[in-house]
Amino acid sequence: MAAKGGPTNFEKEQMFGMAEKEMEYRVDLFNRLTQTCFDKCIEKRYKEAELNLGENSCIDRCVSKYWQVTNLVGQMLGNRPQM
Repeated sequence: MAAKGGPTNFEKEQMFGMAEKEMEYRVDLFNRLTQTCFDKCIEKRYKEAELNLGENSCIDRCVSKYWQVTNLVGQMLGNRPQM
């Protein structure tokens, strides 16, 4: 029997499962962002060990746009009627 006001074992399992899914989503999002911006901004043949100014700028813009779009899509999905 759970203590008064405390979550039950089932509720704890649900919270853990939700946290696990959230972590998987964030890792996937980070991996997709990294791969997308790398493919777009970094030349296939490396010329230097460090990123040049153009590559840095491209990555900054790419990451910024990626987050803006991700947030916009999330807001749109959150505001749509439930089926």
